Amino acid sequence: MRCLRCRVTGRVQGVFFRATAREEAQRLGITGYARNLPDGSVEVLACGPEEALAAFRDWLRRGPPTAQVHEVRCEEAPVTPPAQFRIR
Repeated sequence: MRCLRCRVTGRVQGVFFRATAREEAQRLGITGYARNLPDGSVEVLACGPEEALAAFRDWLRRGPPTAQVHEVRCEEAPVTPPAQFRIR
């Protein structure tokens, strides 16, 4: 299992990004969290198998229909994987 910390920029707050990210993560079997950051971006921690993480990264690049994602930057996160995916 691998964990990634991603920062998603664009119009990603106030568009149900975190809630739909949780739904997608649960569908893929990914644990972690999504939280709004003060600069208007969203931080996502995603932990799971490589194939699921690749599919989740693809979803992050699109987001929900009301979002306008400009950029997604991910890096390895040396953390203990959480038990579930939460909205913070």
